[in-house]
Amino acid sequence: MAAGKGQSQSCDKACLEGIGNQYRAAYLKHDASAAPFAKHVRYSENNVEMPFPDGTWDTVTEDVGPSLLLSDPTMGTVGLYMGIRQRAVPGFLAVRLKIEGRRITEVEHIISTRRNLSSPPTPIGEVGSFTYDPIIEQTIPPAQRASRASLTKHAHGYFDTLQHNDGEIRGTCFHEDATRRENGMLFSDIKGGFKSGRYAFNNRVRREIVLVDEARQVVMARGFIDHKGVLDEYRLSDGTMTKSVFQEPQSWGLLEMFKVTEGCIAAVVATFYQAPYYTVSPWTSAGRR
Repeated sequence: MAAGKGQSQSCDKACLEGIGNQYRAAYLKHDASAAPFAKHVRYSENNVEMPFPDGTWDTVTEDVGPSLLLSDPTMGTVGLYMGIRQRAVPGFLAVRLKIEGRRITEVEHIISTRRNLSSPPTPIGEVGSFTYDPIIEQTIPPAQRASRASLTKHAHGYFDTLQHNDGEIRGTCFHEDATRRENGMLFSDIKGGFKSGRYAFNNRVRREIVLVDEARQVVMARGFIDHKGVLDEYRLSDGTMTKSVFQEPQSWGLLEMFKVTEGCIAAVVATFYQAPYYTVSPWTSAGRR
């Protein structure tokens, strides 16, 4: 039986990350008894709540390539990013776990495969050859760490820049060599993309912070990028006219993380999928939709 929420504080970083590794092993073995689950577990995959275990818990066959493990003792949260296969179908998986009383009470999956990405083409890399920027896992000395509030502001600044993108960088900054992995695909000029105004078709970016890994200086968020589909031709920052690839309402659902070093974003990792327009996460309270 899960303990009360206050007891999540009794599980420190090593405890949380140990549970994260147990979860990963249990998932790959299709064996829920191999990890410390509570009696009642809430579970969603691509923002559809379902009985636990179900979904890719029944179909995953392989853990491919590198993975990222994040933890937040204050919130009692674990984050995972990894490549997987479901027999012949490769994909990218992001996971949020809620730990209470040293047991897993919530499991949130965002899974991206070529089969659930729609036109216009959503980026997806090759699961057998992707890597994560090694800077993400580097631990920052306590005296050099930004506060939780500062890290959170960078995430919101990123999303504010993405929403109604017009070339202005809002509330954050980027290292010149900052990298972004979208479903395993590498993009290297984050700042240039934003300053071009090419993402003007993003009408709304709904987001919630779900993890702040203070030791690694990483913040993780769930969210949706909503495209109303009403924008047709528009002008980039350099004056070039272009045409929106979104001609109908649709959304992208995501779990996205940001590594911050020396006051700016150094790396971004995102797993996202095509969702019906204005999908709402089952984890989002009615007052925040």
